[in-house]
Amino acid sequence: MAAGLLGAVMSLFGCDSQRIEKLEEGVSTEADVRKVFGEPEAVWESSAGQVFEYNRQPAGQKNYMITIGPDGKMAALRQVLTPENFARVQAGMGAEDLRKMLGKPASRKPYPLKNEVEWEWRWLQPPNSPMVFTAVLSAGELRVVRSGSSPDRSTEAP
Repeated sequence: MAAGLLGAVMSLFGCDSQRIEKLEEGVSTEADVRKVFGEPEAVWESSAGQVFEYNRQPAGQKNYMITIGPDGKMAALRQVLTPENFARVQAGMGAEDLRKMLGKPASRKPYPLKNEVEWEWRWLQPPNSPMVFTAVLSAGELRVVRSGSSPDRSTEAP
């Protein structure tokens, strides 16, 4: 049963490229996006319109942000777990801004004695290296203290 469930989850993520092919920037509507991708994990307001978050964590290695412009059409579809976005994460950045940039993390681990919380995202460094991006936030203010990437040890064989 577990193998069947894993297969179903993996096929869901494999379908993302097929879903993306069904959408066209400037043509597809909000209704088209919801029909193809389903309900978003979160909806953010931005100067460009509404941003729909489609999270593929913790099993996947991608998070998508789809912008719906003021005209109701898809203005952009982007995969946000990239080295370029990770480089934009700076000390002092708030948790809400971090979430809007990268989407929901795969995990949140509190470290009460350090007064810190680690947020982790699984991602794929081109061409095929599984990685984990970690942002350490102060537990009280939820502001980034430090961040960085490392190989994803959970994908290694025992």
